[in-house]
Amino acid sequence: MRNAIATGFRRIVSGDPQGEPEWVRQLKDGSDIGYFGPGSAPWAVHGSLPTLVGGVRALLMQALHPGALAGVMQHSRYEDDALGRLAGTTQWLTVMTFGDRASADRECARVRGMHRKVTGVYETAGGSVPYAASDPDLLRWVHVAFTDSFLATHRVWGGPIPGGEDAYVREWAISGELVGVTDPPRSVAELNEQLADFAPALRGDERAWETVDFIRNAPLPLPARAPYAALFAGAVATMPEDHRRLLKLPRIPLTVMRPTISALLGSMAFALGPTSPSMRNAESRVAHMS
Repeated sequence: MRNAIATGFRRIVSGDPQGEPEWVRQLKDGSDIGYFGPGSAPWAVHGSLPTLVGGVRALLMQALHPGALAGVMQHSRYEDDALGRLAGTTQWLTVMTFGDRASADRECARVRGMHRKVTGVYETAGGSVPYAASDPDLLRWVHVAFTDSFLATHRVWGGPIPGGEDAYVREWAISGELVGVTDPPRSVAELNEQLADFAPALRGDERAWETVDFIRNAPLPLPARAPYAALFAGAVATMPEDHRRLLKLPRIPLTVMRPTISALLGSMAFALGPTSPSMRNAESRVAHMS
């Protein structure tokens, strides 16, 4: 049963029928430890299960920016192939975190190539506004929303971070730069400052609310729906009140969700084992270098 649960979970997040796609197996290969390596803050954060809550939170946060949302709605296949889009994001995050530098560079080049194709306009009360996914300001929003979300959920449900939270923000800034972000935050204080700077650009409207409904009711296999509902609630519980209000999300007390998510992640850790195949393969690569 544990194997079946683990395989089913990894099949969902990776998009591979066996739960371990070729890019995961390739993490064993390479000539260096990568941009981070064992003992780094990104390994600690991204190698832990609170990323499941952080990923949902990041999607909700990104829906607040009309430019980011337009790019997803107009160019993404998220409604027809939500799990495929999830697998693509998982691939970038995993290879960037655990791969060697050459693999991470290739993965970031793939993402930059995708971004160059994503352009268009979105409508506001003041008229049409052009956007491009490769715009540094839009890339910055995606990066800070991602970083803030993974940090916020790890703060509640994760363990110690080597070097502390500032180390995570500083080290993960490399990933932002490699996909085109200019001057990403390098401390929690800078992260909070940049998030606050985006406040005038964020909004809640019909498109954002439709996206939230889609995220809430993601097309998952029946056995995964109840655990996902808990992850969604945990993500909402960690969001700032002003962001929740824009997205018409209810207030969910963190005091309620903290033990609920802790129990869920504990059960998943039992089923999945202490480390993911990605981390095990990366550790194997590093071990062979010593």
